[in-house]
Amino acid sequence: MLKVTEFAFTGYSVTDMARARTFYETVLNLTPSSVFGDEKTSWVEYEVGPHVLAITNMSGDWKPSKDGGGVALEVEDFDEAMKWLREKGANIYMEPFESPVCHMALITDPDGNSICIHKRKPGHA
Repeated sequence: MLKVTEFAFTGYSVTDMARARTFYETVLNLTPSSVFGDEKTSWVEYEVGPHVLAITNMSGDWKPSKDGGGVALEVEDFDEAMKWLREKGANIYMEPFESPVCHMALITDPDGNSICIHKRKPGHA
């Protein structure tokens, strides 16, 4: 039987690592926890709680896309996060909206990968 115990990482392919790192570290305010490779090809990991978000340009077969998988980043204050993202010039392709359990918006990184900015409503874990 298969028993999944946790998510090892969520990963995105990028085409320009320097540009991608600027976005993830400046716009999303993440701090790299591991960096493998060199300036030409590398794998960068950002630890967020018990989870890892990775970006890489190591495989030409793995293409960036907003239509593929995605990560939802839970934020402390949704309105403040959206204000920050707008000030940083983030590409917001789905404006904030509310569901019965959360608030969310969708942005893209410089390669077009989709990132959900998310805040659960009280009482919804």
